[in-house]
Amino acid sequence: MVKEKPVVVVTRKLPDTIETRMMELFDVRLNLDDTPFSAAQLRQAMTTADVIVPTVTDRLDKALIDAAGDRLKLIANYGTGVDHIDLKAARARGIIVTNTPDVLTEDTAEMTMAMILAVPRRLTEGERVLRAGDWKGWSPTWMLGHRVSGKRLGILGMGRIGQAVARRARAFDMAIHYHNRRRVHPDIEAELDATYHESLDQMLARMDIITVHCPHTPATYHLLSARRLKLLQPHAYIVNTARGEIIDETALVRMLRSKEIAGAALDVYENEPEVNRKLLQLENVLLLPHMASATMEGRNAMGEVVIVNIRSWADGHRPPNRILPEDLGF
Repeated sequence: MVKEKPVVVVTRKLPDTIETRMMELFDVRLNLDDTPFSAAQLRQAMTTADVIVPTVTDRLDKALIDAAGDRLKLIANYGTGVDHIDLKAARARGIIVTNTPDVLTEDTAEMTMAMILAVPRRLTEGERVLRAGDWKGWSPTWMLGHRVSGKRLGILGMGRIGQAVARRARAFDMAIHYHNRRRVHPDIEAELDATYHESLDQMLARMDIITVHCPHTPATYHLLSARRLKLLQPHAYIVNTARGEIIDETALVRMLRSKEIAGAALDVYENEPEVNRKLLQLENVLLLPHMASATMEGRNAMGEVVIVNIRSWADGHRPPNRILPEDLGF
């Protein structure tokens, strides 16, 4: 059990209420100007802290973790995804990794549903025309989109977020289809009136809209490969609020430019914060700056979960959102 207040390094600016609470509980080092840590700053922090609180913008690779000081015992990630942390290296060093599941489910599902509506109805295209002063007035044949009612929605990853999206899509009278590593419980399928596809290829070939909700792992890197993207019908749309690496972005750009698919809505990118310039030139794409989970309520809830994880560890208990070592099948 840690007898003194643990030294906690927070790599990014968090909501004021969360930082205030952390200062009350821990010996905390904050990043008040919100400038992302360099690799050298991360290395320094990991040699002096008991706990580090990183975000998705921090790359905690094997080299950094191997160079961490002996006192580093907890990586309390501020976020759900942990693909930016080398979990095997952390396990080898006996460092606990935690995350903040559940709290962002509704926020991400809300934004996903907004994107599902926006792209077929061409909302951002119309907004750009209006702001540019190019609107000439109403016309019965101008800026025609497609209704989502009655369309087939293919959900790639039927976890908490995928299910929350399905519930919203049902309210718009969409037909729910999904592919998942494991089939969900029959009660969930019945509630959502969802059709399971064991074959991802078969699902892709039959859908009007695909929305991505699986984590980024070595197994899901470019899961939507050039070959699989070719299976989509020309009228299909892709929505991604998960991780950019799941889609072969180069192949996606090529297909969007050639109108082999109708459009896309992206909140995440393969090399963010860099965005493929060819994407920026396309009209049939909605581009957002990784903001699907960006609500005041969600960010505060994430911070509260981080605090609970740190306090549990500091009190000698197993943190409730521990990822390593038991919860991973290495």
